[in-house]
Amino acid sequence: MGSFGIRLNAWIEKYLSVIVPVSLILGFLLSHYMNSWTAAVPLLFAYLTFVMATGCSFGQIREAFQMPLPMALTFVLSHVVAPALGYAIGRTAFGAESPYVVGFVLFAIIPLGVSSVIWVGLSKGHVPLALAMIVIDSALSPFVIPAAVELFFGEAIAFDHTKVMLDLVKIIVVPTILGVLVNELSRQRFKSWSAPVCGPTSKLALAVVVMINAAAIEPYVVQMKSDMIVVIPLVVLLVILSYLIGFAGSVWLRKPELVIAITYSSGMRNISLGLVLALAYFEPLTAVPVVLSILIQQPMATLNHWLMKKYWRSSLYTKLTGAPPAEQVRY
Repeated sequence: MGSFGIRLNAWIEKYLSVIVPVSLILGFLLSHYMNSWTAAVPLLFAYLTFVMATGCSFGQIREAFQMPLPMALTFVLSHVVAPALGYAIGRTAFGAESPYVVGFVLFAIIPLGVSSVIWVGLSKGHVPLALAMIVIDSALSPFVIPAAVELFFGEAIAFDHTKVMLDLVKIIVVPTILGVLVNELSRQRFKSWSAPVCGPTSKLALAVVVMINAAAIEPYVVQMKSDMIVVIPLVVLLVILSYLIGFAGSVWLRKPELVIAITYSSGMRNISLGLVLALAYFEPLTAVPVVLSILIQQPMATLNHWLMKKYWRSSLYTKLTGAPPAEQVRY
C-alpha cells in the first residue's frame, strides 16, 4: 500500500498541470450535480493547508527570518507590486466598479502557491526558504487580504473584514500551526510516514476544490462569455507580469537559489483559496480571473523553468556576476 501511494503521488505531481485544468473543465460540465458540494470546500482546503504545513519545521521558519531581505522582497513584490498591476490592468479594461477588477487584485493578494515549492526544487532553488515563506504568508493572510481589499476598494464593495479574518484563521492559520506542530512532534518524520496517504489525497482534494468552485461559477461564466475575449488575455498578462517582477526584482541579489525561490513565489498563488474567498465574499464574477489563472499558472511555471535555465547558462549571467554559468545552477 505504501509503495503504491508513493507511486500514485509521484504520478499526480507529474501530471498536475494537466489534472487541474481537467478538473476545472469537469466542474463546468458537471455543475448541475456539484453545486450542492460547496459546504465541503473549507474542510478540503483546511486539509490541504495542514498537509502543506507538515513539510515545514520551526528551523526552516527561523532560517527564513534570518534572511529578512529575500523574504520581505518576496512579500512586497507579490502583495504590493502585483496587486497594483492587477488593479491597473482591470481598471483600464473594465472600469473601477467591475467585479473583474476585484478578481485581478484578489489573485495577487492571496497567499503564495504551495506548488511553487515543487518548481523551486526542480529548478535547484532555495526550497526551505520557499516553503517557510508560504507558511508565513498563509499565517499572515487574515491580516493581509482584508487590509489590501480596504486599500484598493475602500467602501466601494461590501466586505465583512472580521468574518473573513475569522474564516481565514480557521481554514489557513489553525491548520498551518497544527501541521508545523505535528512535524516538530514527529521530529520531521510525519511527512514521510504519511506520504503514501496524505500525498495523493491532498492532490485529489485540490482537484475536487477546483471542480466544486468551477461548478459554482459556471452559470455566470456562460452568461458573460463575451467578456472572456478580453479577460483571458489580461489574466495571461497578469500571471506573466507576476513572474517577471519576481525575477526582475530579485536578480540583483546575484544568488541563483534565492532568485529562483523569489521568482516562483511571486508568480504562483494559492488559487484554491482565491476561489473560496471569491465565491464566499464577493460577486461570482470576481472568481472568473482567479479560475482562469488555474489554466495559466502551471504552463507559465514550465516556461519560466526553461527561460531561467537559459539565463543561468547565458553570457549575460556571466557578465553580471563574473561566475561561470555552469558552476551555479545545474539542471
